[in-house]
Amino acid sequence: MSEHQGLNASPSEWPKALFYTALLFSTYQIITAAFHPVSSQVLRAGHVGFLLLMVFLCYPARGTGRPWQPLAWLLGLAGMATFAYQWVFEGDLIQRSGDLTTLDMIIGIGLTLLIFEAARRVMGIALPLICGLFLLYGLFGEYLPGDLAHRGYGFDQIINQLAFGTEGFYGTPTYVSATYIFLFILFGAFLEQAGMIKLFTDFAMGLFGHKLGGPAKVSVASSALMGTITGSGVANVVTTGQFTIPLMKRFGYRPAFAGAVEATSSMGSQIMPPVMGAVAFIMAETINVPYVEVAKAALIPALLYFGSVFWMVHLEAKSANLRGLPKDQCPSAWAAVKERWFLLIPLLVLVYLLFSGRTPMFSGTVGLALTAIVILGSAIILKVSSKIMRMVFWIALGILCAGFFQLGIGVVFGVIGALVAVCWFIKGGRETLQACVHALAEGARHAIPVGIACALVGVIIGVVSLTGIATTFAGYILAIGQNNLFLSLVLTMITCLILGMGIPTIPNYIITSAIAAPALLDLGVPLIVSHMFVFYFGLMADLTPPVALACFAAAPIAKENGFKISLWAVRIAAAGFVVPFMAVYDPALMMQGDSWGATLYMFIKSIFAVGLWGMAVVGYLNMRLAWWERIWAFAAGVALILALPISDEIGYALGALLIAQHLWRARRVAVAAA
Repeated sequence: MSEHQGLNASPSEWPKALFYTALLFSTYQIITAAFHPVSSQVLRAGHVGFLLLMVFLCYPARGTGRPWQPLAWLLGLAGMATFAYQWVFEGDLIQRSGDLTTLDMIIGIGLTLLIFEAARRVMGIALPLICGLFLLYGLFGEYLPGDLAHRGYGFDQIINQLAFGTEGFYGTPTYVSATYIFLFILFGAFLEQAGMIKLFTDFAMGLFGHKLGGPAKVSVASSALMGTITGSGVANVVTTGQFTIPLMKRFGYRPAFAGAVEATSSMGSQIMPPVMGAVAFIMAETINVPYVEVAKAALIPALLYFGSVFWMVHLEAKSANLRGLPKDQCPSAWAAVKERWFLLIPLLVLVYLLFSGRTPMFSGTVGLALTAIVILGSAIILKVSSKIMRMVFWIALGILCAGFFQLGIGVVFGVIGALVAVCWFIKGGRETLQACVHALAEGARHAIPVGIACALVGVIIGVVSLTGIATTFAGYILAIGQNNLFLSLVLTMITCLILGMGIPTIPNYIITSAIAAPALLDLGVPLIVSHMFVFYFGLMADLTPPVALACFAAAPIAKENGFKISLWAVRIAAAGFVVPFMAVYDPALMMQGDSWGATLYMFIKSIFAVGLWGMAVVGYLNMRLAWWERIWAFAAGVALILALPISDEIGYALGALLIAQHLWRARRVAVAAA
């Protein structure tokens, strides 16, 4: 099966062996999440083993041809053998920890080679090269000059660190991938199969489709809504983009602009609570804070990000006089909600659980179980003509939600089993069951790139924790910055953007959080804010040229060059680039202050600053801005982010005067034209 087929074909078109492997993978993850039958180490090893098997069955060694099946099965089963070894000899490995046998070394070396090759097949050569450099540093770093040298480590120590501990391939990222991330990927896959994409798209179309620049605003709104359940930027591009990009082109938007709007909007899904990107879950584990704290810190920046994109789209549409669709061609937003309102139940329950202090693993398990119940139950209830019976079903579902903690996971799975049995015998029920089975397979497929990236960056984590190189790099950043916070922030931003040229957001965050975040912390930036800063710019790296993954994902849909799309994406997201800097200078923007009043003030100030930056970039408000007005708007926006004693007052005054004089000038021009 080619890479293209493996990523884009429907599960029904997959080879049977791959399809059943994906089902087995998802089943393994659900059982281990719900019932915890194995230790954490074995859970992680099983996750990596299944990932390796799926990669070698899906991805050819090179090109787009079909993998050679004998070799694919040999490599895949070798990956599963590393899982079996960890499980069967778990007690022995613990007892002789650090004292590897010959067989241990063979398994450890084999696992290392398999993970590097799997990552190369899935993501290309860039990330394996970077991780390979870290591996070489661990092996030969003692020979480097100056502060870069470490005390020296044997080959067996490196293999033990990477393959048999919890600071290498089976480190925190793999644990998070094997628990929270996989469950939330399945959660999103089930909701997509149930029609959540159509609900979000119709709702956005009903609200904004007929407005000025309607198609582009639909793209922003639908991507923001999709971000609440998927947390994957590229996945959003290839789902909502199939509808929004052609729609924008049909109503006069340039192909590059249409692709950039979708790419920029979709990348925001990784910072949009409640289901953020995989990095958010890794961050929560890395800095040892509840996930809800990460989501809380991300909420206002996420709203500002989407608000800035929406504002840029509005100004661009106003500038080019791009009208929306006729209102009678737009679906009713509330009719869409009325038709599929029940799909919101699992999402609302998930939000409640996350923000009430429950763990992401528990919340994800409950959300996934309720999604299955809602999908299966709605298929049954649609066959019932009695309104009373329908009401009884929804009341019973409400009781199930309320009594979940007392009933236990076993009872809930029993309810799902009963619904499956009923669906098997009713007309149309088997199609619903097939959709659920496909969702299980789709979830396993979507987990591949995330999981392999999490496993491979274990090399970085293992070498950094073994050698302490992060402290050395943090010292360099501090020395270059000369205790200048702004310069250190700029250097960190550039590092994130450069790394993002070749590697996904997860390893980007792992590297920069290990190297740059400690330096920011030493300069007085709060822990969660410093990590959010590198997370945010790791995300923005997927929009910046020359290698902008989200933009290149939008390119075939827009039928435009990915580089042109990325140039537009940077312009559209320009106002959003200032939000992390503002949060560093005043953490109240990430709700890290002691006062809600301070948070509200920062939110209002940020809205005004983003508005001014948008005007400066697009060059339009009520009419085309003169060159000096754009400089004026830029200066006012800069003043609002400087955080100096009177800079806010100067920024507000400059911004207010600019808008007042511009409106006055626009009115004079309109009167003269009349």
